[in-house]
Amino acid sequence: MALTGIQIYKLLPQTNCKECGLPTCLAFAMKLAAKQVELAACPYVSEESKAKLAASAAPPIRLVTLKADGHEVKAGNEVVLFRHEKTFYHKPGLFVRLKAADPDLAAKVEAIENYTVNYVGMDFTVDGFALQADGDLAAAIETVRAASKRPLILIGEPQALESGLGALAGETPLLYAADSSNWEAMADLAAQHKCALAVRGASLDELADLTEKIKAKGVEDLVLDPGLNAEGRRVNMATWLARATQIRRLALKKNFRPLGYPLITFPAEHQDGAGEAVHAAQHIAKYAGFIVLDTFAPELLYPLLVLRENIYTDPQKPIQVQPELYEINAPSPDAPVLVTTNFSITYFAVANEVEGAGLPAWLVVTDAEGMSVLTAWAAGKFDAERIAKAVKDFKVAEKVRNRTLVIPGHVAVLSGELEEELPDWEIRVGPREAVDLPAFMKQALQTA
Repeated sequence: MALTGIQIYKLLPQTNCKECGLPTCLAFAMKLAAKQVELAACPYVSEESKAKLAASAAPPIRLVTLKADGHEVKAGNEVVLFRHEKTFYHKPGLFVRLKAADPDLAAKVEAIENYTVNYVGMDFTVDGFALQADGDLAAAIETVRAASKRPLILIGEPQALESGLGALAGETPLLYAADSSNWEAMADLAAQHKCALAVRGASLDELADLTEKIKAKGVEDLVLDPGLNAEGRRVNMATWLARATQIRRLALKKNFRPLGYPLITFPAEHQDGAGEAVHAAQHIAKYAGFIVLDTFAPELLYPLLVLRENIYTDPQKPIQVQPELYEINAPSPDAPVLVTTNFSITYFAVANEVEGAGLPAWLVVTDAEGMSVLTAWAAGKFDAERIAKAVKDFKVAEKVRNRTLVIPGHVAVLSGELEEELPDWEIRVGPREAVDLPAFMKQALQTA
């Protein structure tokens, strides 16, 4: 938790030497609290104070990064309990678990590596692989690396994991997992190979105790697994959610450093019958950092990827497309001209309907600051003046012979004003919903 200016002042030498460029140490402390100066500007601050100030400035949830040949998966650095308070920053990494001894390992890796899905103009895919060390781990890593450079989570006991780490020089995998029985060996392994380390325990007290011990051995990139009970079995959904929420709350509200780490989950291992997809969806919403799936299936991954994108989109910054004149199905100069906003979902709804019907059209996408049609109109971001400006700025008249402009049905009220702004154009009111555009274009505009 960040210190106040007064708290920082108490850690400064309080000599008012002015060598920092400010008249007093208190003024420097206030600037430091506001992040307007660097601590290095004070030449007399003690090492002890430096350490305390650095600790206070550290994020409440440590950022853990898994790296592999240019690919990165990050988790942590979250600052709120609820998305609407600000935003969630780092999407949970989706990993698919594979077994080192699986004879079909190469084929499975290739299939997963080639999986991609497009959603409103964005390509989504899985983030990495979780390798279960039930066989020759070094050979399995070599097989994976022949097809993919994505980050890895290595699952197994210390001796099994050590055999494969030599093949991952220069990478930062996540080792799973340290517990009360093996934490020293796992910590030594993680420190030696500079890996991130997952820690599992049957209670929050046990997790906190283990993280403190492991951190004392020099391993700071830790990931928590709070999903086990005293018998080593997975807890149900309600218990996992309660623990995850307690960890997030303790880290953010109480600045409890021993639990200030991202979480890892295994949705398929829960025993309450809800199913892997339901558990994974709940973990995406609250509060997983790394999610290990046992099933690779497009019908499972697609909704999870879309859900993740929606949860981890900044609610204050809607998904947008670039405002410009778009061509759909190679339109001729006689093709109709449609207008919409630059809200990504609105744009793709319109473009996909027209493109899917095989109809050529020009699509003027106006800058509405990423808002949908009705929202932008209500906010004054989608009006006759803005539409006319877009038509002129994009030089639409130079590219088309017809002078018919189709506006969304929801903003029919703009037609009169738009005729005044664009006197050489005929303004037509289109349908309210994008799904009705093809029929409207064929009938009302008489296009084929």
